[in-house]
Amino acid sequence: MALVVTKYGGSSVATPDHIKKIAQRLVERKHTGDDVVVIVSAMGNSTDELLDLADEITDHPNERELDMLLTTGEQVTIALLAMAIQDLDQKAISFTGLQVGIVTDSAHNKAKILAIDADCVKKALENGHIVIIAGFQGVTSSGEITTLGRGGSDTTAIAIAAAIAADVCDINTDVNGVYTADPNVVEDARKIDTISSEEMLEMAASGAGVLSMRSVEYARNHGVTIHCRNSFTDEPGTIVTGEETDMEQAIVSAVTHDTNDAKITIRGVEDRPGIAATLFGALADENVNVDMVIQNISEEGLTDISFTVPHEDLSRAQAAVVAVKDEIGARTWVLDEDVAKISIIGAGMRTHPGVTSQMFRALADEGINIDLISTSPIRLSCIIALEDAPKAVRVLHKAFELEQE
Repeated sequence: MALVVTKYGGSSVATPDHIKKIAQRLVERKHTGDDVVVIVSAMGNSTDELLDLADEITDHPNERELDMLLTTGEQVTIALLAMAIQDLDQKAISFTGLQVGIVTDSAHNKAKILAIDADCVKKALENGHIVIIAGFQGVTSSGEITTLGRGGSDTTAIAIAAAIAADVCDINTDVNGVYTADPNVVEDARKIDTISSEEMLEMAASGAGVLSMRSVEYARNHGVTIHCRNSFTDEPGTIVTGEETDMEQAIVSAVTHDTNDAKITIRGVEDRPGIAATLFGALADENVNVDMVIQNISEEGLTDISFTVPHEDLSRAQAAVVAVKDEIGARTWVLDEDVAKISIIGAGMRTHPGVTSQMFRALADEGINIDLISTSPIRLSCIIALEDAPKAVRVLHKAFELEQE
């Protein structure tokens, strides 16, 4: 018997029929002797539909009220799933983030989990229930409802798994696991059986949408094993573990791409101490996630600073730039939304020289220009034109022979 946390995303619970199928699978797993805790997202495109409703009311919805609105989506799903399980003569109970005691900070729309009081979950399991928890939501210490941002349901699942010391956390999705590239872009992309949390963290950070970066980071920090698998099959997926794997045999494990970034360039700022601190301090105050940063070599005491931010943070990033433009003495600033980030990831890159030149050569041979470059010990990322992203993924996947075992 195992204690299992399993998460289902919006596509897996998109319709009443989908919910009934998930209920049947959960009851079958319960009958094998496992204790089961389920984390669910809002049905299908419900969250987007709620955002559209807010947009019809105002161009600038209050963040607190937006959280109040968005958390209703998951509450619909947990109630319907509990009903479906009960209709199969199995005890089930649903809980919101508030009822489970998921305590977060006060950053509306992208809150971070601070603590979880999982007593009600443990008691329900002892009483034979399948426990259903609303993902993506929490509550501050003062009682304010919050949401966790992109990938919030994944993060909820990992955090609950850590809080109740689950044996494994299944992240169920509409693909069979983690692939060497997006299968929608590369036809011969290969499913990875086992990958280190370090590599998965870099993949998630650079565009692999199958798992959110925050959830992988939480799993690594709390020793939670993730099994990423298909929602409607029993086939094994991809195991993400903090333990050492044989992945060091692969120089490059995967190619990822992210089309959700925009690039901002601040032109003609003085090259003196404090400029970067002022600029990025203002961005931090607006809760903007900055990814790649490049500062050009100074000419005649002036330089340019370029950085990338997610599209979802773009309005706040622009407001921060406008607010400090005169203070840092910038001549002007430029926004480019038609960019993509392309990355290669692999633990073997630490000890194999030549990977950088091989990547750059492969892109150059296809006429793909590189704008910005960023590296870590196991990742190499470039900013390129948005229109070149699919071709770049296929070129690099072939160049590093990732279609082969």
